[in-house]
Amino acid sequence: MTLLGIVDWATVGIAAGVSVAAALAITLLGRRWAHRLRDKAKQRTGDEAEIGRRQRRATVASLIATTVQAASWFVVIAVVLAAAGVPLGPLVASAGVLGVALGFGAQTIVRDTLAGLFIALEGQFDVGDFVELQTEGGLVTGTIEGLTLRITTVRQYDGTVSIVPNGGIHVTSNRTRGWGRAIVDIRVALDEDPDRVKDVLEEVLEQIRSAPPLGEWLREPPKVLGVTQLTDLAQVIRVVAETAPNHRVDTERELRGRISQRITERGIRIPPGRLPT
Repeated sequence: MTLLGIVDWATVGIAAGVSVAAALAITLLGRRWAHRLRDKAKQRTGDEAEIGRRQRRATVASLIATTVQAASWFVVIAVVLAAAGVPLGPLVASAGVLGVALGFGAQTIVRDTLAGLFIALEGQFDVGDFVELQTEGGLVTGTIEGLTLRITTVRQYDGTVSIVPNGGIHVTSNRTRGWGRAIVDIRVALDEDPDRVKDVLEEVLEQIRSAPPLGEWLREPPKVLGVTQLTDLAQVIRVVAETAPNHRVDTERELRGRISQRITERGIRIPPGRLPT
């Protein structure tokens, strides 16, 4: 029966119930699957290759889950309309005309979707990567928590969740690919002997480069570059170290603590800090 006659509401109800139940099951299973892989991607056990594989699986799972969920609910609508006697042929035929009419208003959605597709295909970032995104709304820095064809979800350091349209991302800086470089600048008084300071720094670096946890984070031994800057109050001596990509900040923090302790023990003076204006 069609809508012009008597609708068999029992048939409509059964079709709607079955299709909605199937779509709900697909949605719940997809979300659980993607969530489980995201949790695994956050684990930092194993080598870099294994961590990268877990992140890529989580990213692909997120894309597949959201795409399948959207398709399943579209099928629900089609099944219910067909059961209610609504002819789908004219709707499909008019979709082209409607698409042209909506195309001008949906340009942003199309742009975001195409950008998300290329992000996924090119592997610009994965779930779990720490990135800086230059967007139309400004700089967004944090860990990738989710990626769909339309949006990217970023968890910032303070816990804020930012939803970024993929088409609004202009520049992506990924800090968790390949390797990282820890950079630590030490400010000492102008009248300190830079050669003596360098000797003290090389001594402490030699002692800690193989000690845990630095030994597990470093790809190459840290080294002292020497004086890189002179100010009116201090000379700045730089220490650098090539690290595993996920431990650059940890390495900088550990180096600062060890170096600060050693230069204090050796009586190396640091310049007085400036009071905030």
